[in-house]
Amino acid sequence: MTDRYLMCAPDHFEVAYVINPWMEGNVARGDNQAATRQWNALTRLIGKVAQVERVMAAPSVPDMVFTANAGLVLDSKFVLSRFRHPERQAEEPHFAAWFATQGFEVFTLPPGMPFEGAGDALLDRQAPLLWLGYGHRSDQACAPLIAGWLDIDIQPLKLVNERFYHLDTCFCPLEGGYLMYYPAAFDAASQARIAARVPAEYRIPVVDADAFDFACNAVNCGRHVFLNRASAALTHELQSRGFAVRQTPLTEFMKAGGSAKCLTLKLTEARLPVVQAAA
Repeated sequence: MTDRYLMCAPDHFEVAYVINPWMEGNVARGDNQAATRQWNALTRLIGKVAQVERVMAAPSVPDMVFTANAGLVLDSKFVLSRFRHPERQAEEPHFAAWFATQGFEVFTLPPGMPFEGAGDALLDRQAPLLWLGYGHRSDQACAPLIAGWLDIDIQPLKLVNERFYHLDTCFCPLEGGYLMYYPAAFDAASQARIAARVPAEYRIPVVDADAFDFACNAVNCGRHVFLNRASAALTHELQSRGFAVRQTPLTEFMKAGGSAKCLTLKLTEARLPVVQAAA
């Protein structure tokens, strides 16, 4: 089955407010033409290995371009986001309508329980496990509801660096059970949880420079990894694990705190089987 990704053209994209540290100093300083060129380049790259579907951009919701935050997909189920900040809450009905018309079963969390979709909820690529980031945007209290709706084990991870406000800015599960991540974005207990679930030989920790270039905010499709920028050392590390690294500048979107992963939502998320331990 060909992977499918949902994207939203940056027709109305701008930095219009400040809800994360990346936005500070960038209000009204974006270049929409440059953003469009960068978005088109990413779309073309992904389109070579997957199918790209589009949701129509809407005025007055400039961050709708970051479709990863629309919600969480697993099989034919969709858990709609409940954005913490009022500036993004108007996106919710647009995404709810799109997924309903596509035949997804849409689940809605109670009011006052923030959850920011595949920005903070990332499926493991080796086991039937959902990693849930909390501490900045999503509330850990949403975990039992999501676990029940999707029938999946959830591993919570506390984010402690305000620049890495979503899990997908610092944590990227990769095909084959590998994990690219920035350890300093997590508290000690969460780092221990990661180490307990992902063997050392499968962990790919990134250094500060790569983390702040949003290398972990990458789109992984099969053995392809699409990202804004990666150092020669990180590129070599990924290539040594069998991945083809595709770098494409996304600096306009970084002004708003997003990059490649933020700009996409994988629609073909299938439940992984439980692997039975050998007797």
